[in-house]
Amino acid sequence: MTAVPVVIGVRPPHAGPTAQSPGHSAVEAGLVDTHGRVHRDLRISLTDRCSLRCTYCMPEQGNEWLARTSILSTDEIVEVAEVAAALGIRTFRLTGGEPLLRADIVEVVRRVSRIEGEDGPVEVAMTTNGISLAQKLPALIEAGLTRLNISIDTVNRQRFADLTRRDRLDDVFEGIAAAAASELRPLKLNAVAMRGVNDDELVDLVEFAMGVGAQLRFIEQMPLDAGHTWDRASMVTREEILASLGERWHLDPVEGRGGAPAEKWRIDGGPHEVGVIASVTAPFCGACDRLRLTADGQLRNCLFSNVEYDLIEVLRGESASAPGDRSAGIAEMLRSCVHGKLPGHAINDPSFLQPARGMNAIGG
Repeated sequence: MTAVPVVIGVRPPHAGPTAQSPGHSAVEAGLVDTHGRVHRDLRISLTDRCSLRCTYCMPEQGNEWLARTSILSTDEIVEVAEVAAALGIRTFRLTGGEPLLRADIVEVVRRVSRIEGEDGPVEVAMTTNGISLAQKLPALIEAGLTRLNISIDTVNRQRFADLTRRDRLDDVFEGIAAAAASELRPLKLNAVAMRGVNDDELVDLVEFAMGVGAQLRFIEQMPLDAGHTWDRASMVTREEILASLGERWHLDPVEGRGGAPAEKWRIDGGPHEVGVIASVTAPFCGACDRLRLTADGQLRNCLFSNVEYDLIEVLRGESASAPGDRSAGIAEMLRSCVHGKLPGHAINDPSFLQPARGMNAIGG
């Protein structure tokens, strides 16, 4: 089976022909790209739908959602995850959209968490906006959820309503409280720093996170909005975030980042820490170990890529017959996706083209 990437929009000219059909010699022992990066993390989007309408992510109305028939079934997700685990993937992070909107979310967690990788059971994490988390968390933990990231960009009620176009801050607080009371650690809260929106609230957000025993991670705003309105001038940079926090606390860098997207700093000697994910001003592409699977079955080797690898054809096409054949096809597609990965995302290159899909459709 030949793995053929699907080009979304215009394919970057430097992607070259290597995204087509690699030999297996470089990846027999796992998912290793041509730059030596070993891939251990697969982000699986369960839906493109969301219970919020954050201004930096999607319009309030007129969104074109994926057809429900195109969304991967739980059986298909598990089939892909089993092959990925056999190839060395250790962590599966469930994303969206909002993953808690998926009716069978507990069953997805249960079945994926039972997969055995080369080092034992895989880890199942989730990124959520926290709405409905309080009600669903006990079942998710029982099913095997091991880690949790919750998004919260402001602790100001009116600002939350303006930013998300929904008055649901109490629901998010309730979800965070439930997570804080659980055994899931480390608990991480994610906040996108935005100029003129919440850049006066950075210290407040960290203090809120410390108060619930969580680690706040600030994220530089990225060119991933569905409306393509991202403006570099409105982005609060890593250095600005650190300068603002440095006026309140002494920050010491935490060593041993590895492939993690966030740089971390210890606050006033500890035990609390704060992280910054600086995808734009301080890219961490050289240590990236992540792949992404969209809700409609497209593999992506970079959040900012304009190339996708179509697993739907493998799972549902004419050649999708025996389970063994599908497993071989999935493995080949994963290898091809990894082999086609570029050294970096090129956001700071004049030739950079924003992905056609918004963040909600790609998966966080």
